[in-house]
Amino acid sequence: MWQTIIVALIVAAAVLHFSTRYLPAAMRRAIVRGLVRCGLSEEKMAKVFKVAPGCGSGCGSCGSCDTPAPPSNTPPADGSGTKRVIMMQVQR
Repeated sequence: MWQTIIVALIVAAAVLHFSTRYLPAAMRRAIVRGLVRCGLSEEKMAKVFKVAPGCGSGCGSCGSCDTPAPPSNTPPADGSGTKRVIMMQVQR
């Protein structure tokens, strides 16, 4: 009886660790939305699953409401321009 409970707790902890670390961000956000619908705190669940809280939270951390900065017409200081050449050597 106790062994079953302990194994169930270990498996639950492993699933939680996997879902917070190795799942794609979109899937983690979907899990957070589902947990919020069940009545849990969005800020706490977003912190546990390592995703940003939704736009409805009003935190202002994502910057999506800010106006975009106008593009700069000045070239970079190092003179590299906008293109970058990557040299590759093929070994056969």
